[in-house]
Amino acid sequence: MMRTGDKLICTGGNVCYIQGETYTVGKLVNEKYFELMTGSTDEHWYVTKDNEGIYVRFSSMKDEYSDAWFIQVGIKSYCA
Repeated sequence: MMRTGDKLICTGGNVCYIQGETYTVGKLVNEKYFELMTGSTDEHWYVTKDNEGIYVRFSSMKDEYSDAWFIQVGIKSYCA
């Protein structure tokens, strides 16, 4: 379960979220959606957490930005 203040590490970034950097979870919308701060001022994007993983979709700007992917700090991630 995600909580405000939890930390996520970017595993696949873009100009908004840099791979290898740690970001802070902001306000929760529900168990599937929440804010993720960009690290600059109070700017944030909405993150989805589902069976695909934890990510920010930049589909409306897909020509400019790739999606950003994250793992939760302290949670082990295993590949099948």
